[in-house]
Amino acid sequence: MFQAAVQTFSVSAAAASVYRGVFLVGFRRYCKKTSTKLRVSEALTGAEVGADVKVQGWVRSVRSQKNNIFFHVNDGSSLKSLQVVAGAEMNDPLLTFGSAVEVTGILKKSPHQKQPVELEAEQIRVVGGCNPVDFPFKIKERHSLEYIRQLPHLRCRTNAFSSLLRIRSEATAAIHSYFKDHGFVQIHTPIITSNDCEGAGELFKVEPSGPDFGDDEEFFSVPAFLTVSGQLHLEVMSGAFSRVYTFGPTFRAENSQSRRHLAEFFMVEAEISFTESLKDLTKVMEDMFRSATERVLARCVEDVDLFHRHVTPGHRDTVEAMLNKSFPVITYTEAIDILNRSSEKFTFPTDWGCDLMTEHEKHLVKHCGNVPVFVTDYPYDLKPFYARDNQDQPRHTTAAVDLLVPGIGELCGGSLREERLDLLMARLKQVGLEDNYSWYLDLRRFGAVPHGGFGLGFERYLQCILGVDNIKDVIPFPRFSHSCLL
Repeated sequence: MFQAAVQTFSVSAAAASVYRGVFLVGFRRYCKKTSTKLRVSEALTGAEVGADVKVQGWVRSVRSQKNNIFFHVNDGSSLKSLQVVAGAEMNDPLLTFGSAVEVTGILKKSPHQKQPVELEAEQIRVVGGCNPVDFPFKIKERHSLEYIRQLPHLRCRTNAFSSLLRIRSEATAAIHSYFKDHGFVQIHTPIITSNDCEGAGELFKVEPSGPDFGDDEEFFSVPAFLTVSGQLHLEVMSGAFSRVYTFGPTFRAENSQSRRHLAEFFMVEAEISFTESLKDLTKVMEDMFRSATERVLARCVEDVDLFHRHVTPGHRDTVEAMLNKSFPVITYTEAIDILNRSSEKFTFPTDWGCDLMTEHEKHLVKHCGNVPVFVTDYPYDLKPFYARDNQDQPRHTTAAVDLLVPGIGELCGGSLREERLDLLMARLKQVGLEDNYSWYLDLRRFGAVPHGGFGLGFERYLQCILGVDNIKDVIPFPRFSHSCLL
């Protein structure tokens, strides 16, 4: 009986030892500090040096040595990549240029001056493989914008286009910030509309598809189109808010594949109530341009520098000049005089009353010192029905203004709006739109005030500050005539 008791005690002691071991292992695992997940941009600051971190991204380069492997990881948060160092035993045949990885290890100061930190890997997991032979971008080649434009589904993997997208994101935030800081209310204007704000007729018609709809049946009871501008809807809002703006997609069914045209692009539009002066509009245009550009240059230093050094060398000087000099103002009549005195031979005529073409706009910009220039008071017949009549003679003009910038031509277009009911009714009747815009006349009947506004082409703005020649290189997914949609 005594021996049985001893044997039972021994078994119990052994079991207790096993249980204690299992408990300690589990306790250590529980107490072990989990890896801190960092973006590459956060890791590169060096704030977490010495910490156990996890980084996820795509491999930009791989270099193998006898005892170690070195590769760079980028996750889109920064132009710079994070170098990872690992033992040769951790090498994986799937660890190639373009592959997606998750790396856990210790963040350490780098012995090399060109990089502040490096990640000493403890674990490498290849999340998604990439065959570098088939991958259209090669590890040691610098690809042109023309080449990567042919691969819209992959071009975000390149340095140039990822930089562009970060700049675009920052510019978007800068514009919203400017309007918020200056008391503008953001309005989400509709994408589907029944009006043609510009009167040019370059519209995409919206029609339902399916067996429930007849060929002649209108879904909205009237023809509907993708918007060419949010201006008229902003004018509705300007009857209750003194400052409003919108920032969204607009569409033009222009049959062109040139470097200047897109079927879908983004517009920044603003409307200001209680103003009778074009100076109020030009001040907002100029201030917004400066504010947004200064913020982009300050917060996207490396990304902008990539363009100004490798894509458009020398363009930084042009941008600095635009920021350091005030924007001159000339009238349309003065612009025509400048063009007619020029020794340059223009393709299009420069008679008073003609529309200013891109070649004319670029010449005017150069004449004024290669800085943005405002052109005001265009001929009455050149501008849409809503532009305010200056009622001047013998040359009949409107209170309209365009902002012309280096390398692009027109960036902004705006005007004071015709708030006088009798003149607006006469103009609508003249162009045969009085029935379609009865609601627009109501805005003048009930509490109308003098007001004005403008629109800025966002892609053209990006072209302007970066010096990019083709508008298709500054938008994530370019839409243009006869293009293949993703």
